Amino acid sequence: MINNSNEQQHQCYVCQERFLSRNDLQHHLRQKCYPSDMREQVEQLTQHIRDDKRRQKLQQILWKHGKLFDVRRPSIIKATVHHAIETGTHPPTYTSPYRVSYKDEQIQRDEIDKLLKQGIIEESISPWSSPIVLVRKKDGSVRFCIDFRKLNNVTTKDAFPMPRIDDIFDHLSQAEYYTTIDFKSGYFQVGLDPKDRSKTAFSTRDQHYQFTVLPQGVTNGPPAFQRIVSQILGPTRWQYSLAYLDDVIIYSPTFDQHLQHLDDILNRLNDANFRLNINKCQIAQTAIDYLGHHIEHSNIRPNADNIRALVETQQPTTAKEAFRFVKAAEYYRKFIPGFSTIAQPLHQYAPTTKEQRSKKSQATPITLSNDALDAFNELKKILTNDLILRIPDQNLSFKIQTDASKIGIGAVLMQTHPHGDLPVAYLSKKFTQTQMNWPATEQECYAIIYAIEKWHKYLDGRSFIIETDHKPLLPFNLKQQLNSKCERWRLKLQQYQFTVRYIKGKHNTVADYLSRSPVDNGMNDEDDYTPTKSIATQTDNYMRTQIIAPVITRRQAKQQLNERTACRLTDQACYEQGHKRNVDGLVDKSCVSTQPNDSHAMLPFTIEQLKELQHQDEEINNIIGNIQNYKEYFIEDYMLMKEACPPVPVIPKGRIRSNIIKMYHDTPANGAHFGRNKTIQKIQQRYF
Repeated sequence: MINNSNEQQHQCYVCQERFLSRNDLQHHLRQKCYPSDMREQVEQLTQHIRDDKRRQKLQQILWKHGKLFDVRRPSIIKATVHHAIETGTHPPTYTSPYRVSYKDEQIQRDEIDKLLKQGIIEESISPWSSPIVLVRKKDGSVRFCIDFRKLNNVTTKDAFPMPRIDDIFDHLSQAEYYTTIDFKSGYFQVGLDPKDRSKTAFSTRDQHYQFTVLPQGVTNGPPAFQRIVSQILGPTRWQYSLAYLDDVIIYSPTFDQHLQHLDDILNRLNDANFRLNINKCQIAQTAIDYLGHHIEHSNIRPNADNIRALVETQQPTTAKEAFRFVKAAEYYRKFIPGFSTIAQPLHQYAPTTKEQRSKKSQATPITLSNDALDAFNELKKILTNDLILRIPDQNLSFKIQTDASKIGIGAVLMQTHPHGDLPVAYLSKKFTQTQMNWPATEQECYAIIYAIEKWHKYLDGRSFIIETDHKPLLPFNLKQQLNSKCERWRLKLQQYQFTVRYIKGKHNTVADYLSRSPVDNGMNDEDDYTPTKSIATQTDNYMRTQIIAPVITRRQAKQQLNERTACRLTDQACYEQGHKRNVDGLVDKSCVSTQPNDSHAMLPFTIEQLKELQHQDEEINNIIGNIQNYKEYFIEDYMLMKEACPPVPVIPKGRIRSNIIKMYHDTPANGAHFGRNKTIQKIQQRYF
């Protein structure tokens, strides 16, 4: 670093060599000590500047502060966040480490070794402990996370104010040049008060560690980081710089002023010892995307990505599609002057008789009349212009409505104004072929996680509401999910503060329409092909364990039946009582259970035999071949499953059914001679 003393002010921060002038030092850094790829990166950052003199001046400023872009070594800024994890007099929370496979244990060990070398964590003797979770990314890599839910529940929330988005845009509208700055792993650059470090402790099978920096996932992470960045920017805020969480923007009316402002802000960040992600920075641009809006020549419009789901939606080709669109638009009718007149040509496609309401009638192909086509395009235009689509108001809470259909997902981000809900952004996305085969709960859950991650900039650090018409997801953020995919997704969202609320399907019209007319193409998710492994054997027990009920007493059977009945009545996901599950290694929707060795003689068939019998059954084969049309079924590892609580395998007609009945009725291990009704009820808990 460049020290302030005259004796050492021209010393290289990498090799410690000293120079007589700043120019000599800069030349040395560029030729020898800066990363080899920085020259190309600086050229790419400034290639949009056509004027050679302007581009050269801009590059000089970037080279002057080149240390900011050198991320070869971890860096801790010269500021420590205090009181980030205030827990008062609450006793320490402790959760035992989750059991993991040998492979995941090695991943944990490698990640911990890396964090130790970087000084991000240290060994701990803390009484606090949160469990490690490994979240799979789309590229197949793994993100090392800590499940801080218990800690967050006892932490006093930081009320540091977030800047109002409408105020931000008011200031940005007065500028012509913009620079956005992206921090390299921003949280890990902020030192944590030693008093708070013990609360971030986590354990492996045989070690105990704690963070020395601000970790991801703690509830006060966003306001703490906002406070630090605001302090560093100081008096430049609201003059020519703004920070919204980790999004810093510099704005100026002229190019020359922008060079001065850029030099000042980079100097402040350099003095603080921050590091930036050069590949995600945008320098001296006249048009830029920021906080979901496109800014160009003092004009601010919703980002095209926010409205593409509606703008690019296809023209209705059936009466049902046309009617579904007008019902979605109707959600905002009180904000659309003359809505009834505009939409009237589309109302002719509304079903008015029992025959018209039949699926066959509504699916008949149609061609919109000229008046109906004009109405369709006019409503699309209205729903994506300033009359309806608003800049977010920081004083109003956010709400997301989500839905999933057989072909995709849809969601709308809204804020509730005094006279009703108004949209901020729309999204829709097609399912891949694999995702079409997911069970309904996973599809609906995917809509939630995709929407939250898409609109992270609006939602991080704020409380918001999720509305879904899928009741089993109501406890999604409150307790561990039976479904392993949903559990991994839930853990990815632990930094967000949200409540899941039920909305009737007939009221969820906007998200419903978007999910049935998706625009964005589907992409494979890691969960499309990652198998779930058994903890005990490191093999897939789902493939190798015979389907047979565990040994239970009559009293236990009655209790299980009551629990199952209650689960059906509430339409909620049920949980096996007293059964501890591995967070990243749940047995997906397993209808199987391991038997004691002395019961092996009673096994009637294996999973492989059941799969073979399913594929020999004409009726089951028809369902498998058209699975997208059967929402009550899904395919799990090439076997047809029925949506239930928990899901169960479909049993084909034939001798296998007789064998199951005989096994449950005759064998002592399964509570022989329960009687006809109880035997049937017991079988229905595990098969369909």
